[in-house]
Amino acid sequence: MKLRVVARLIAIQRVLVRHGLDEFVRETHLYRPLRFIFLASPWTWFARSQGRTRGERLRLALEELGPIFIKLGQALSTRRDLLPIDIADELAKLQDRVPPFDGALAQQIVRDAYAQDIDAVFTHFDPTPLAAASLAQVHLATLRNVDGSAGEEVVVKILRPGMRERIERDLEVMHELARLARRNSAEARRLRVDEVVDEYQKTVLDELDLMREAANATQLGRNFEGSPLLKVPAVHWDHCRVNVMVMERIRGVPISDMASMRAVGANIKLLAENGVKIFFTQVFRHNFFHADMHPGNIFVLLDEPAVPRYAAVDFGIVGTLDLRDQHYLAENFLAVFDRNYRRVAELHVESGWVPPDTRIDEMESAIRTVLEPIFDKPIKDISFGTVLLRLFDISRRFDMRIQPQLILLQKTLFNIEGLGRELYPELDIWQTAAPILREWMKERLSPRATLRHLRRQLPEVVESLRALPPLLKMAVQNAQDGRMKFGVQPEDLARLEATLERSQRRRDGTIWASMLVFGAILWLGLDSGLQGLAFVLLIAAAVVYWRSRRA
Repeated sequence: MKLRVVARLIAIQRVLVRHGLDEFVRETHLYRPLRFIFLASPWTWFARSQGRTRGERLRLALEELGPIFIKLGQALSTRRDLLPIDIADELAKLQDRVPPFDGALAQQIVRDAYAQDIDAVFTHFDPTPLAAASLAQVHLATLRNVDGSAGEEVVVKILRPGMRERIERDLEVMHELARLARRNSAEARRLRVDEVVDEYQKTVLDELDLMREAANATQLGRNFEGSPLLKVPAVHWDHCRVNVMVMERIRGVPISDMASMRAVGANIKLLAENGVKIFFTQVFRHNFFHADMHPGNIFVLLDEPAVPRYAAVDFGIVGTLDLRDQHYLAENFLAVFDRNYRRVAELHVESGWVPPDTRIDEMESAIRTVLEPIFDKPIKDISFGTVLLRLFDISRRFDMRIQPQLILLQKTLFNIEGLGRELYPELDIWQTAAPILREWMKERLSPRATLRHLRRQLPEVVESLRALPPLLKMAVQNAQDGRMKFGVQPEDLARLEATLERSQRRRDGTIWASMLVFGAILWLGLDSGLQGLAFVLLIAAAVVYWRSRRA
């Protein structure tokens, strides 16, 4: 293990101990002896967080550990049903109340990005951040018009300095831990922890490019253009850079501000239903979904309280699905809605998510046992955490492999369910989502959709037809000249046979060398005055092993 990784693991444990989170250190099996050094050190005794609640201590520790850990806290904060209330309240502060960096530094970053004075772009720039998150913070500003007058009020998102170095260091730690877990745990191999970390790395590194985020926002806005469901702020492309992004200011209330929504008589039930519709529309109709929908990134526009409208910000994480996965997911959802558990089991086999020899009837029975009790219940009566744990037990039993490409979708669905629980606990997700999926499947399989697909594929078909005659001519000529080859050639078989024979000789040599070493050990253990023979056997073992390696 690299020294840099070891140093970071020690630093993580040190932060946990200093904030009085000793139970996490006691549960850490890696470097178990090091925890006693921490507990015995004077800085542990005197630097502990005094007089703070456990929620505060956990939040402060995550903030100190950096962006990767802050994002973990943000994800946990959306599930108030799974956390003690005091911890949930504190972790919610990580959504947009992370300690900001200095406003003067933010202004300098903007100057460097534009290579000109900040006053040339903005008539006003507020150095006090409007909000601060794990990777960036936002400032209010007013654009300068061409004639020099004050223009549109905007928000300026600025990437925190030094983020890439800190994130790459923690990703290195995650990769090392995943490698160790995969090497030592069959369960970790089934869960494909290394691939999960790879997928997370791509996601979090993409967040460090604000030009990519601006493109994501533009695409999402185009998808919902004219829609009464979701408002996406317009991007000012002329003022966007890799570490600076400028977009329209959204004037709404945070999704968590239930008091303000109730005060104006907002239709909370409609808002909750629309949240589900937005999610399934993004995933299946657009195949492009906002994948970081924690409460800090979602606002509500209350211009018309009877028809409140969502507004999204922070588009650093978006997801798409392979068309095959998209189709199987839709069929899975519909089969669950219809309580067709056999079809759910069949789809898992067809998609390759479980081994092909899985007993369909056994898996059907197991799925029915988990899902049947949750139907006809509102969200407030369903513990999705418990359901997920039981589904994990099923997946382990049937050797189901985790699909890394679906992790973002699962995380987003988890967030949506958490928001729905907060807004309107009586919401029936199944009843709201089923019509959307049925309509999508109907459209996807309609003759009109088939014709559209064929029209899109027509240029490729024409190009393939144009290339076919010369390929056929070449194939005929090769066949006439005896140069056409099919399948495995004799020379390939000869090389394979030689390789197998070489491997067999090496294996035999290793076995004989091991036997000679074992014999030498036996002779060395005997007090017979013939220990010299043992050294001869050791030399012979070395010669045999060397010759087998050179075979």
